[in-house]
Amino acid sequence: MSTSAYLYDGVRTPFGRYGGGLAAVRPDDLAAYVLQVLAERSDLDPGTIDEIVFGAANQAGEDNRNVARMAALLAGWPTSVPGGTVNRLCGSSLDAAMQGSRLIETGDAATVVVGGVESMSRAPWVLSKPVKGFPVGNETLYSTTLGWRLVNPAMPAPWTVSLGESTEILAGRYGIGRDAQDEFAARSHQLTAKAWDSGFYDDHVISVAGTELARDESLRPGTSVEILAGLKPSFRTGGTITAGNASPLNDGASALLLGDETLANRIGYAPLARIAGRGAAGVDPDVFGIGPVAAARIALRRAGIGWEDLGVVELNEAYAAQALACLADWPELDPDIVNVNGGAIAIGHPLGASGGRLLNQLAREMRRGGSRWGLAALCIGVGQGLAVVLEAA
Repeated sequence: MSTSAYLYDGVRTPFGRYGGGLAAVRPDDLAAYVLQVLAERSDLDPGTIDEIVFGAANQAGEDNRNVARMAALLAGWPTSVPGGTVNRLCGSSLDAAMQGSRLIETGDAATVVVGGVESMSRAPWVLSKPVKGFPVGNETLYSTTLGWRLVNPAMPAPWTVSLGESTEILAGRYGIGRDAQDEFAARSHQLTAKAWDSGFYDDHVISVAGTELARDESLRPGTSVEILAGLKPSFRTGGTITAGNASPLNDGASALLLGDETLANRIGYAPLARIAGRGAAGVDPDVFGIGPVAAARIALRRAGIGWEDLGVVELNEAYAAQALACLADWPELDPDIVNVNGGAIAIGHPLGASGGRLLNQLAREMRRGGSRWGLAALCIGVGQGLAVVLEAA
């Protein structure tokens, strides 16, 4: 007989900007830190955790060799606690939460810690291994920070355009101009700053030991449409995508505590929300940004609710144009309930950690505002989307 999976608690680091306040911290250490803090907050014996599922999009550097397992060992958890790492690029930690919730629902686990980590600052350069020991000619180094690398020549060229160029395609297809994108980006900074000032993030964003970073480092409280209008296009001459209306490169980690109903008795407090529906969908890679559209519809259907039931939505802001394209395809959704405490354009988007941030932020805003239902969704490079529906516990 199946049981329900609940979200009990969640923490994350402040998201540091590329080369910024967390750049000196290894990703496996970031992951270990959020595991330690999560267990300490709940006074939970790590030995009682049935599984760790962690996401990471890179896995080419210090986050290699199963960062979930490495983080648990670095955190000092018993070697008996198993852990596995998943990679669905930007959706990695939301995928981890989806997988962890399934373990609980099937009865294979009662307590699962999920989350994700990314250090885009420390992402290494990689070199293809030559076919023979002393190749003739030059070899190419590839950055693993973001986007395609070592592309298979059989892959259709239109699918391997940069994420920024893909978003320019979406902006043109949906008629989303520069002004609308800059307005959306300014809103992200303004709402994030307001949420920080009001204390919304104080109970679950944890400073990393040995660093001085206390808030999300990419946040610019004074950002305005006028300031953003002065930035040059980043991907096309005469284009609309700039560094100001796109999410930045970041470092950070997130962790969530999932469990069945019995976990409440062991830790002494009730869950924040029940995981009520999940959805995954694929789209053409050159329009990856609309991946959440179908994924959200699937998750809502599986939860047995409609758009009108939602009180809060967390939509990852990979780019302003990408988020606006999704909203255009969700005419039933009130945009005023989306990202009410800011989004990734201001907060940051350390790929493997973002899904955990979204789900935790969603659950906390649902509790604060008294909403019964909420949705978290994000787009994923190479053309996918994920979504999760929460019901207040």
